[in-house]
Amino acid sequence: MNGNDSVVVGKCPVMHGGNTHTKPDSVTGWWPGSLNLDILSQHDAKTNPLGKDFNYREALKSLDVEALKRDLRALMTDSQEWWPADWGHYGGLMIRLSWHAAGTYRIADGRGGAGTGNQRFAPLDSWPDNVSLDKARRLLWPIKKKYGNKLSWADLMVLAGTIAYESMGLKTFGFSFGRTDIWHPEKDVYWGPETTWLAPSDERYADVSTPATMENPLAAVQMGLIYVNPEGVNGKPDPARTALHVRETFARMAMNDEETAALTAGGHTVGKCHGNGDATALGPTPEAADVTAQGMGWANPHQHGKANEAVSSGIEGAFTKNPTKWDGGYFEMLFGHEWELRKSPAGAWQWEPVDIKEEDKPLDASDPSKRQNPIMTDADMAMRVDPIYREICERFMADHAYFSDTFARAWFKLTHRDMGPKARYFGPDVPDEELIWQDPVPAGSKSYDIAAVKSQIAQSGLSTSDLVVVAWDSARTFRGSDMRGGANGARIRLAPMKDWPGNEPARLARTLAVLAPIAHQHGASLADVIVLAGNVGVERAAKAAGVEVTVPFLPGRGDASEAQTDEPTFTVLEPVHDGFRNWMKQDFGVKAEELLLDRAQLMGLTAPEMTVLLGGLRVIGANHAGSKHGVLTSREGALTTDFFVNLTDMGNVWKAVGKDGYEIRDRKSNALKWTATRVDLVFGSNSILRSYAELYAQDDAHEIFVHDFVNAWSKMMNADRFDAT
Repeated sequence: MNGNDSVVVGKCPVMHGGNTHTKPDSVTGWWPGSLNLDILSQHDAKTNPLGKDFNYREALKSLDVEALKRDLRALMTDSQEWWPADWGHYGGLMIRLSWHAAGTYRIADGRGGAGTGNQRFAPLDSWPDNVSLDKARRLLWPIKKKYGNKLSWADLMVLAGTIAYESMGLKTFGFSFGRTDIWHPEKDVYWGPETTWLAPSDERYADVSTPATMENPLAAVQMGLIYVNPEGVNGKPDPARTALHVRETFARMAMNDEETAALTAGGHTVGKCHGNGDATALGPTPEAADVTAQGMGWANPHQHGKANEAVSSGIEGAFTKNPTKWDGGYFEMLFGHEWELRKSPAGAWQWEPVDIKEEDKPLDASDPSKRQNPIMTDADMAMRVDPIYREICERFMADHAYFSDTFARAWFKLTHRDMGPKARYFGPDVPDEELIWQDPVPAGSKSYDIAAVKSQIAQSGLSTSDLVVVAWDSARTFRGSDMRGGANGARIRLAPMKDWPGNEPARLARTLAVLAPIAHQHGASLADVIVLAGNVGVERAAKAAGVEVTVPFLPGRGDASEAQTDEPTFTVLEPVHDGFRNWMKQDFGVKAEELLLDRAQLMGLTAPEMTVLLGGLRVIGANHAGSKHGVLTSREGALTTDFFVNLTDMGNVWKAVGKDGYEIRDRKSNALKWTATRVDLVFGSNSILRSYAELYAQDDAHEIFVHDFVNAWSKMMNADRFDAT
């Protein structure tokens, strides 16, 4: 139920097996338990052919947006013989392209979505749910070719669906450019535990009858689907049961009930499903097709150039009488008839009206002299049988303007949810209205005396670890997957963040009580002062280690209000593990080092940056609740290389104690020196991480280490400063 063609959260916060993916010819193929660090180098600059100096935002400034829109509008009805359009209009196909690009977004970890153009690559380009979207991208190729680097594939694929809706009569809410393309598959996204496409849902649920038991962070019900199975749960029609899965799936994609109903109805107001033929006759997927197919898949030997002979989802038919017009026909059809289960020509379950007049049927997609039965999926019927969805749909049916506005806003949210704050938006059609799901932050002052603020922080009586920890905890919520979180906004002082166990609420309240008056006195935002506090702490720790350094600072952060904070959606940002502070909220059944990699990747860190930050935070004394695990130094509070020196010291012996605890003892005397966790030991045991640890353990590495730490620290403190780019 996603566009037109598609076939309580689990406890673990990250992907299962995502960091130990095995292949026969890989390191983890030979040694399955080996930690795979590829997740931290997914977007290595070496794969980007545009070079490090290319700036997409600058390139966008020369894009002729109106000309681009004219070209897209013309494309909608400019049918090509090699891929025929339904009713001579590509609108439905382009909407499905946009929808399936954006619809992979899930709120739990912010991964997926349309923001990177990832649908061009495996596995998404060959998902069962994306049959024939390779044709949509090829139809767009002449436009991409024309505008070149001024237009990313990611932006083009979303804009195509938006223009398609406009061409069929919808007044859209707006559009933003600014999505930057990636150049290879996103292997860091965990799509599920299944090893076969469309495997039964049971593998990702503790109990498939209870949708909330779906494994976290997944959102779709089966491998290879965007949302839910259009034939019903595990292909078994039951609209009431399907409604429960629709609600859970869309909630995991940041949509409430009204938005879900609007998207369902609006998505099926136009276009059709395709299942008028033998699905088993389709050729291989794009990734499996012969070189002569040139990247296109699912060749249909029986289509004969006719739109009405296409096969994708297996369901066959349109949902409304006028499938190329934005109107209220979906509701008229859904509530104006009784429906019964039938099989499509391809053998898929679908709902068809028990009795309908010939003149009320939609025209055949290729032959205007014929009319065909309309259809509904199990998810459409869920809108009719579920009392909450039905009430919403009846309200939409009674007020078309209200429905249109609700859908336009939901479509905008669907296609922009992973772009982050409004400061990242670009172009003439960016709406003036600031929406709460954009996590708005007001501008902060830049005119205060930064040196005076730092001096007062330094004399405040707060310890080095207090200063570093409050800044780290504020900034560590940032995730590059959907550009949410971070220090800007100082939301760490608001619910729900101020009460998260990982933030040590009592310590946090005590620290903020000291910093808030300093901010007020100098006219600075608390967000800025929190970051400055961390910088003061780092400078103090570096000086204690014998290195004078000034941590760069960029003023201008603002303080968000409670009204600007969508509290329920911020719960997903809660750190329930943080290897950098050697803490886990509970045992998640996943190795602690895998959790560390997942958090580091979301924070946008490379493996060397992760290494230097963890080692530095250990010796500064930033562990959660003052834990001494991994604090491999007798000079706690000084930014030394002691963590790495002592980790690699050949005079040590390592011994497991309990499930995940370890002791470090002197090889000769057997005297206990330190305690540690798996997260500490992995920097000595993993060959790649050990190479970084040895670099910083060298006798000549002290100043290099401090400067590398400062650079990585500054990167984290400014990761969310989109207002400054």
